[in-house]
Amino acid sequence: MNLSDANLDLSAFWMPFTANKDFKASPRLLRSASGMYYQSVDGRQILDGTAGLWCVNAGHCVPRIVAAIRQVVDELDYAPSFQMGHPSAFTLASRLIEFANHRFDKVFYTNSGSESVDTALKMALAYHRVRGDAARTRLIGRERGYHGVGFGGISVGGIVSNRKYFGPLLSGVDHMPHTHDLKRNAFSRGQPEHGAELADELERIVTLHDASTIAAVIVEPVAGSTGVLVPPKGYLERLRAICDRHGILLIFDEVITGYGRLGTPFATDFFNVEPDIIATAKGLSNGAVPMGAVLVKEHIYEAFMSGSHAPAGGIELFHGYTYSGHPLACAAAMATLDEYREAKLLENARNLAPYWEEALHRLEGAPWVVDLRNLGLIGAIELEPRAKTPGARAAEVFRRAFDAGLMVRYTGETIALSPPLIIEKSQIDQIFSMLGEILRSIS
Repeated sequence: MNLSDANLDLSAFWMPFTANKDFKASPRLLRSASGMYYQSVDGRQILDGTAGLWCVNAGHCVPRIVAAIRQVVDELDYAPSFQMGHPSAFTLASRLIEFANHRFDKVFYTNSGSESVDTALKMALAYHRVRGDAARTRLIGRERGYHGVGFGGISVGGIVSNRKYFGPLLSGVDHMPHTHDLKRNAFSRGQPEHGAELADELERIVTLHDASTIAAVIVEPVAGSTGVLVPPKGYLERLRAICDRHGILLIFDEVITGYGRLGTPFATDFFNVEPDIIATAKGLSNGAVPMGAVLVKEHIYEAFMSGSHAPAGGIELFHGYTYSGHPLACAAAMATLDEYREAKLLENARNLAPYWEEALHRLEGAPWVVDLRNLGLIGAIELEPRAKTPGARAAEVFRRAFDAGLMVRYTGETIALSPPLIIEKSQIDQIFSMLGEILRSIS
């Protein structure tokens, strides 16, 4: 069916994280993409200010990635990873370890950020058990954290709407407070000055539950889906130290921050704070084929390999997915890594970060703006909510931006921005000029 057909039937698709009735009354449909732009079904060019859904870091329809997918699908459409494998899955794993600057040692493949998070949580629980420390079953997340939509992820996550409809979730989960402090840190450039002491709440939780019951702490280095919450200076370092002191694993959810978003391979490189496990997805394959990967330290893997829980020749970890290490996904991911390197996209992100910051903060004083936040090529514009209709003002900005030819995201009353790493200064200017005009035009 022609996507521009006015008779296109929208009724069968129950859309995710979407106001379905609102969308289907006035649909926003995309038919093609290239570089920094989408094209809508009515022929309009839409500047992508969000890298799709935080994932198209190398830009849209990159020839190298498209060609790699086309080539492999002619050769090997599918190969299982249970008790067998295919060469590119092993090659990609080695390349990911190299991309991560050898801070990690092993790779476990998934198909999404949600699966990566649930995998990381299961690894943490099982790690303690195979070491004879089976009492460590408690998981600690954070308020306003987003860790995907699996039952593990929403249990440790802290966004109320993502949790309240689904029952009691996992037992034995607690949450640290979030770090967003509008009163002290509004309009910070980069990492806020205030709030490192909030990490000490983990010590309170340890005292409450006893360290011997806690398996892992999971945080996003920069919380994305809850409105771009940048960690205060020293906060992540304190979390690492507390976890070390009590034998607790630290997991970074780098589904958004991974693969160049901060101008470095991962947030662990940017902050120089090393977790035990990182969960990744999105930018790994540039969104071209669904894929995720969990990167772990050697001591975690070796605990499974050397433990007495598995007989000789037996399975060490009873976990995995039908499509773990899918040939098309591996091809897309290796071509994506090539593109990051050869087009120097991480360097471009790093070099443009100061310009991005300056352009964003020129919106200070614009109507309705109560805070601006940034780090790397991530930005957030927090708006004053309308009385009795929280989120309505940001939703209007989102709709008006799309109509004007700009794609942004909104969450609550925050406009979130995360463009492809190929962005140029003129496009940065365009994004914030358009948003400034929209903010001045709304009530």
